[in-house]
Amino acid sequence: MTTKVERRIKIKYRVRNKISGTTERPRMSVFRSNKQIYVQIIDDLKGETITSASSLGMEAMPKIEQASKVGELIAKKAQEAGVTTVVFDRNGYLYHGRIKAVADAARNGGLKF
Repeated sequence: MTTKVERRIKIKYRVRNKISGTTERPRMSVFRSNKQIYVQIIDDLKGETITSASSLGMEAMPKIEQASKVGELIAKKAQEAGVTTVVFDRNGYLYHGRIKAVADAARNGGLKF
């Protein structure tokens, strides 16, 4: 019997074997904790984070709204860094709720996946 975290880690590695961020099309990785949500845009070839955003300091609003704000913020920061197209890495999480809210807000902000 595997725990929820072990299951997510297995899914994460399965997904990461298939996707990788390049300089032209970096990887947008999402991490969701119980209280916060963090997003990074990563160039895996160079091994560096291009830009990042998180919901730290947004505790007053609901979590879905926090996720939408983080998605808008990462899209804005990515365009300032010259990134328009990314590969979405849901990091083993199901694509619904806060993960979907981040992705939709980033798309509305101008990022293409």
